Amino acid sequence: MRCEVVAIGTELLLGQITDTNSSWIGEQLALVGIDSYFQTKVGDNLDRIVDTIELALGRSDAVICCGGLGPTQDDLTREALARVMGVPLEADEEMEERIFGMFAGRGRRMPSNNLRQAMRPEGATFIPEQPGTAPGLICEVERAGVPKVLYAVPGVPWEMKEMVGGTVLADLQRRAGITSVLRSRTLRTWGESESGLAELLADRITELDDHGNPTLAFLASGMEGLKVRITAKADTAEAADELLAEEEARLRVLLGPLVFGVDDDTMESVVLDLLRERGLSLAAAESLTGGMIGSRLCDVPGASDVFRGGVVSYASDVKFDVLGVPEGPVVTEDAARAMATGVRRVIGADVGIAATGVAGPDEQEGRPAGTVCLAVVVGDPADGGTVDSLEVHLPGRRRQVREFSVITLLGLLRRRLLELD
Repeated sequence: MRCEVVAIGTELLLGQITDTNSSWIGEQLALVGIDSYFQTKVGDNLDRIVDTIELALGRSDAVICCGGLGPTQDDLTREALARVMGVPLEADEEMEERIFGMFAGRGRRMPSNNLRQAMRPEGATFIPEQPGTAPGLICEVERAGVPKVLYAVPGVPWEMKEMVGGTVLADLQRRAGITSVLRSRTLRTWGESESGLAELLADRITELDDHGNPTLAFLASGMEGLKVRITAKADTAEAADELLAEEEARLRVLLGPLVFGVDDDTMESVVLDLLRERGLSLAAAESLTGGMIGSRLCDVPGASDVFRGGVVSYASDVKFDVLGVPEGPVVTEDAARAMATGVRRVIGADVGIAATGVAGPDEQEGRPAGTVCLAVVVGDPADGGTVDSLEVHLPGRRRQVREFSVITLLGLLRRRLLELD
């Protein structure tokens, strides 16, 4: 079974929106054992959409069309699918009522053009999941006597993911006759490069290449960490999960403290859990990160019972006047330690963390772009508390330097908290 992805929308071609949907769909297809050799983008033009879908049908057994299911005149996926199927569009009264009910439930008037979303090619069926007003479609076609299938899902990522995960993948597996189960687990790591991880795991990768199951893959993900994905195939979900657990245990022995989490864990969620377990509160002083640390922490539900707040001391005089940093150079480990100590005192927290440095593109205080100084203070240094600091030189442009600073600082805090045990 080969499945192709067609992303529809002129905004994708113009670079106004990054097509993350196709990447996600491609990953999910691979995880369930469906081959995918092509991904295509096409603008909002009916003839070109039809031509693109026909090309995809000529070389694949299934096509997932993503986008173009909205209520406006440039949402043409329904019309294109009807033309490919050689059938007319027809209104579905039940879908009209469902969409009307969505608007009524929000206390809003439904614009008449939303009725376009209740249109479907004759013979097509709606995908059961419908988180938004745009219903997805399943359209069966035939080419040269061979049955094929078209799926249409919205371009809104969370709506698309619910439909693909809820119906499309299972339907593809059924049509392909796939009875085995593929499961994956992702170990999140920080502290080594992708090549460094590959070197640490070289012998194990060679062993797995000989066996073929499970398999390993690496994915560098910025301040989300460097991911090591384990994929296992078995006759049952239980057997696949057992393979994953066994391989995770082996990798943890090889990687040690580089592994900070699994699957949806983030460095900030792990750090907040460690603080919570130890009954400690946290405050952050940020210079080059400009509030990014606090934002990431606050993205985690329940962060307020641990994270008390922070000070964005971007200007040097704020470091001096608010945090009590001694006047002088501010891109130093001494300055970072003073910032962490000061924010802990100002906010009234058990733990203070700080980041200062040069995000770039120009050097500052004679320090090149990418120079970052980090510090963690646990307890009052005057009463025997500990102060840790680190100077690192991070790669990338301004945004990447700031993002890497966040996960590197939180990683330093994680290691310090683990040492408390």
